[in-house]
Amino acid sequence: MAAIDGLPPLREVIAAHGLSARKALGQNFILDLNLTARIARAAGDLTRADVLEVGPGPGGLTRGLLAEGARKVVAVEKDARCLPALAQIAGHYPGRLEVIQGDALEVDLSGRLAPPVRVVANLPYNVGTELLVRWLTPPEWPPFWTSLTLMFQREVAERIVARAGDDAYGRLAILAQWRAEPRIVLDLPPQAFVPPPKVSSAVVHLDALPGPRFPANPRTLSRVTAAAFGQRRKMLRASLRSLAPDIEAHLEAVGIPPTERAERVSLEQFCALARRLDEA
Repeated sequence: MAAIDGLPPLREVIAAHGLSARKALGQNFILDLNLTARIARAAGDLTRADVLEVGPGPGGLTRGLLAEGARKVVAVEKDARCLPALAQIAGHYPGRLEVIQGDALEVDLSGRLAPPVRVVANLPYNVGTELLVRWLTPPEWPPFWTSLTLMFQREVAERIVARAGDDAYGRLAILAQWRAEPRIVLDLPPQAFVPPPKVSSAVVHLDALPGPRFPANPRTLSRVTAAAFGQRRKMLRASLRSLAPDIEAHLEAVGIPPTERAERVSLEQFCALARRLDEA
């Protein structure tokens, strides 16, 4: 589908620049430009937004974002082999694509993006979850982004949207749902990628809420959920004992049975417990 912008098909781009995907970099490329355009559209209206993309590779999603009207795309790419292909895209869209070579965990983006900012990325599998946690836990809220539209392994996507009682429910669900509204918007089979991964993938879209869904101190909530899910097979009266010697009384005060296990406690209950411990 070169018709979206007149640039060469991605298979030709990859062949011309020798861009075989590298497992060490967590790379799996999507070559179908129809599909990358669908991912770009899942991010919402891009015409009035700057977009941060991590791991653009040969630029399939980058092209979709620009074709969908993104005001500006800032693409962070660690693999220097991809830079010539991305430079070709930048030349086709003058002034709308800035490529930064570097590690997304270390790059300073200050001053490069103007609000509103949408983050859209087929994240490298080896850093995807860490980047998501960083974006969900900034020092101040609201964050620099208004929405995240991110590709994950299907298992990780299910952890992000899981509810209390689900097998996948854990700290990632708490972090994602406390201050954002996450939903799975697209499923992709292994055959959508080159090379095909061993697992299915999914795109998750998260809209930032203006404030937390329930009041709680972020550090206290993090401590509570880390202790609770760190020993998720144990009853809460045991897993949370390190937080307070009289933890059973605190649990009962907010309506959580001390014999309950973490995966059955709702986000609202965890926030209530965090507030109770702060008050105590």
